[in-house]
This record gives sequence, C-alpha cells and structure tokens, in this order.
Amino acid sequence: MGGADARIVRNTALLILALVGLRLVAAAFTPITFDEAYYWMWSKNLAGGYYDHPPMVAYVIRAGTMIAGDTEFGVRLVSILLALPMSYAVYRSAAILFGGVRVAATSAILLNVTLLASVGTLIVTPDAPLLVASSFVLFFLAKVLETGRGAWWLAVGAAVGAALLSKYTAMFFGPAILIWLASVPKLRRWFLSPWPYLGGLVALALFSPVILWNADHQWVSFAKQLGRARIEDFRPVFIAELIPTQIAFATPLVFILGAMGLHALTWRRAGALASRVLIETMFWTIVVYFVWHSLHARVEANWFAPVYPPFVIAAAAAANLVQWKPRQRRLVDFCLRWAAPTGIVMFAALIVQANTGWLSGYRRDATVRSVGVGWRELAAEIETVRARSGATCVLAQDYGTTGWLAFYLPRGTCVAQQSQRIRWVNMPEPDPRLLAGKLLYVDELRGGHPALDALFAQVTQIAQLQRKRGPLVVETYGIDLLEGAKGEVLDRSPPPEAR
Repeated sequence: MGGADARIVRNTALLILALVGLRLVAAAFTPITFDEAYYWMWSKNLAGGYYDHPPMVAYVIRAGTMIAGDTEFGVRLVSILLALPMSYAVYRSAAILFGGVRVAATSAILLNVTLLASVGTLIVTPDAPLLVASSFVLFFLAKVLETGRGAWWLAVGAAVGAALLSKYTAMFFGPAILIWLASVPKLRRWFLSPWPYLGGLVALALFSPVILWNADHQWVSFAKQLGRARIEDFRPVFIAELIPTQIAFATPLVFILGAMGLHALTWRRAGALASRVLIETMFWTIVVYFVWHSLHARVEANWFAPVYPPFVIAAAAAANLVQWKPRQRRLVDFCLRWAAPTGIVMFAALIVQANTGWLSGYRRDATVRSVGVGWRELAAEIETVRARSGATCVLAQDYGTTGWLAFYLPRGTCVAQQSQRIRWVNMPEPDPRLLAGKLLYVDELRGGHPALDALFAQVTQIAQLQRKRGPLVVETYGIDLLEGAKGEVLDRSPPPEAR
C-alpha cells in the first residue's frame, strides 16, 4: 500500500471513529424511545424468540447493559460499537468487488453518514444488528467470489443466520444469493458443490431457536410478521412515501450517488459481471418486496437497512469508477465532497431537535411521540402518586407506555401491560398479591375506560400528568386508581394470529 493509500485508510478510520464517538455522546443524553424500552424489557428475559421479532436485539441490549448498566447509554452501547465491524465489512466488500482503496473508503464513509446507519445504530431496534449482519453477508459472498474456496460459504451461512436472528427480512438473502449464482455463468458450478448447502445448514442451525420458540407458541411470531405480505386492502398511496423517506434516511447526496451507481452498474456495466450482479441482487430483491408491501401498508424507512451496504458500494462506484459526462461529473463530485458534512449536520440537527424541539420552535414533529423526552420527570410524578395512593402495581394499555414505565420508574416496581399478554410470554408474571390490591392505570387522557369500569368495582381518576418537551405538552396522561377487581386483572385473550 502506497503512502497516498495509507493516508486514505488512516483518515477513513479516524473519521469513522469520530462518528461513532459522536453517537456515543448522543446516546448518553437522548432519552430512550418506546421501542428501545420494550426491547430492554426483552433483554431482562432472554429467549429464543419474541412475539414481534427474533431475539438478536435483546442480546445486543443485554450485552450493553452488562457493561454500562440500565441506562440509555448502556442500552445503546454495543449497537453503536457494532458500527466498527460493520464498516470493516463494507470496506472489504467494496475493495474485493471493485478494487482500490478509494472505492472501499468511500463506501465505508458513505454508509456511516447516512441517517439509517447513524440513527439506526444509535436507536436500537432489530434493524441495527440486521444492518451489521447484512454487511457481513455481502463481505463473505465477496470472499467466495474472490477466493473460490467453498469454506467461505460456512461464513456466509453464519452471517445469514445472524441476520435471521435479527429480523425476518433476512430471509430474502436466500433468493438474492440464488439469483446471483444463476445469473453469473462462472458461479453456477456452486449449485453442484456441497458448500452452499452446508452454509444453508449453518444458517438454519443458528435460526433454530426462533423456530423452536415459535413451535412452542403456536407459530405466533411467524404468523404476525409473514402475514404482512398478504394484500388484503389495496392502498397504493403508501408507495408515494418510499422515495421521500429513503432520500431522508440515505441523506440526499448519498441517495443521488447510490441511484447513479445502480444505474451505472446496470447500463454502463461498471465493474466485473459477478460484482455488479451481486450488488444488484442484494439490493433489488429486498426493494421489490417492500414495493409490494407498500401496496397495502406503510413501509417504515428503517426497514430498508439490509440494502444499504450494497447501495453505498454502488454509490462509491459511481463516485470513483464511472466515466461521466462533464455535467454529471460535476454533480458526482459535488455529492461526494458534501455527502459527509451534510450527513453529519443532519444527524446533529435531528438529535438536537429530538431532545429540545428548538429547530421547530418547540412545535410538534415526527420524533416527539417516540423519543421519551420528559419521561424521567413524568415517571417521578407517577411514582409520587403511586406511593401516596398505596397502589402496588402500575398498569398500562400499550407496550410502549409499559416499556417507558418499567425503564423510568424505580427498579423493582411492578409494571404490566393489561392486555396483549403474548408480548410478555417470556417474562415472569406479576406477583398475584401485587395485582390483588390497589392498582394505578396510566394511559393517555381520553374518554373513559369502559372495560375497566366493568372489571373493577371502583375506577377513580386521581391525577392528570403531562409529558413535556420544553414548553410543548407532548401527551397528557390520566392516572386512574383501580380498586376491587371482579376477576382476572390481566387480559389473557390470545392474539389474533393464534385464534
């Protein structure tokens, strides 16, 4: 490696380390989201599967809290640090597939400045470990291509297995790999080799705890997630959301480069056939499914996490390998120069806005419902009401409020979701003695709770408490005191998927 290349590698590593450091700082003072609080509760009771997703997110959170405690920083620590091996995998993938330090370094940097990676590793959801695993799926497939050694298929299987333990979306890697092998003549020999099938067995073995958990729970998680693919209510309006949300999550300049790169790989045949087809199949197989999904339901921006590694490599190829016309070249150079500063500014602005609301003049925005700003103060008020009323347990209607209550109330406080008990099937049931006394019910202020009125002899609203971000009232909660239960307090009705 020459001096110039060594300098590029060093500067790339320093920039990525700085970006990871920035996320760690943001993690320490950004309140937890309701999804993170929910997954944190999973991490206290590790299992082979959960109602919503496979268990990897719970493992990641558990590892972080073992190091840094049950804090916002602890919940997010390992997820953020996993950006380092993720960056290495993308760097090496690009270097193998398209050659050269510049393409590799550009790929790693572009991935880290997208909001999908910066926010997606900071806010811990199943998409965070899925993004990391997806990077290694691509890397190990590149090693298969580079070396021709069958043993690398075992590594591919391990990476796919880790991705499947993260989110069911990873099942699309199987079709993507098959299309890649079938589309490249020199790779078709692998169909007659035992190695890809052994890799598939490795993936299946790693995924087997999820299969066994589902078998023990009426296949409820599979039914919940895989049932989403059916179009029961045709509503193509959701397609219109796909591109705007991905422009935002990729950041506009990275999105432009990625789109130009995909075009160049397809129509200008930039790079070797096997490399081009690998990037295209790993990208389009999943994108085609989400377009299908958007025909009847909203597709959240972070669900595209698995396609970002091939997408940024396509973007790096567009920036460094393709011979563009002068006008296009100027656009590419502009995007490449300003992609990192733009991504960093967008990340910083989003964190400031989520924590303070300054940038919108304290008005409501998309972050205000999911990020738990004000919950620490609200939980202290709820605890005061609970202690004064003598309530022995706190109930909530939804999993998000349940998670926030469990995270921000004093440790050991009895907290339970009154309905949807399938979400908590891996966790110990609340002590019946705590459910037999006075209970607090915490829910957004709305027009009464007929079900509670039927279940309890006395339902009395004893407080109205506000969650605030600065001067903005985010939500107002009614705090009801429940007394004299007439039957089972917790609704143990089976979920729709198990009926």
